[in-house]
Amino acid sequence: MSQFSLLGKHAVVTGGCSGIGNSIARTFVENKAYVHILDLDENQGQSVIESLGSDKASFHFCDVSDQAKVHNVFQSIAKDHPVDILVNNAGIANIGKVENTTEDDLDRVYAVNVKGVYNCLHACISIMKSNGGGVILNMASIAASAGLPDRFAYSMSKGAVVSMTLSVAQDYLADNIRCNSISPARIHTPFVDGFISKNYPGKEKEMFEELSKTQPIGRMGKPQEVASLALLLCSDEAAFITGVDYPIDGGFTTLNA
Repeated sequence: MSQFSLLGKHAVVTGGCSGIGNSIARTFVENKAYVHILDLDENQGQSVIESLGSDKASFHFCDVSDQAKVHNVFQSIAKDHPVDILVNNAGIANIGKVENTTEDDLDRVYAVNVKGVYNCLHACISIMKSNGGGVILNMASIAASAGLPDRFAYSMSKGAVVSMTLSVAQDYLADNIRCNSISPARIHTPFVDGFISKNYPGKEKEMFEELSKTQPIGRMGKPQEVASLALLLCSDEAAFITGVDYPIDGGFTTLNA
């Protein structure tokens, strides 16, 4: 068996239709896992499954903020397969300081970024316990630990993700369940391109360069770079790693002083 192989593993990846989640799903399939993608975009989901191969992945329509629906999906998967790996990647962003973050904004971010992670953990852990263990990877952000401007609700939500990671890692050591998180800085995804186009029309190139330079390394990260770290942390090579948040940020949190 090659290093970092996920042969025989069944992985659930939320928000796996685009961006980082899609890169993680593809990387896991390339390394022999069977991947269950949970997402709200059915059309994109079917397209992704076709590109991955229906014998290697499946799509499950799921709103992670709805606990009953999340439990139904996980139970449906668990009827036929173990859940060896859970990647809590689904998330949404929000721009604003505390004074211009509305209650609706906060509730919307909380429902997906915090409650959505909790719902998947709540549905999955009992399955993993009955199967003798598993690996959980939560997608946090450097916003959890760095003071980013205009990211009040988003930073709050990602701080909660890191806290949940530590709690789960501590509580399920005896059940052979590992739990870690990844905290990316700015990663070049379609979301970033859309954000720039919406907020800086006509200045897309200049803003892309400006945002890229906020990372000391001089560029944005690539989704595949995050996916490669996810592969390591979910593989048996990382069997001694749990309860850790990994920044992948081009030096942002340590070299920007």
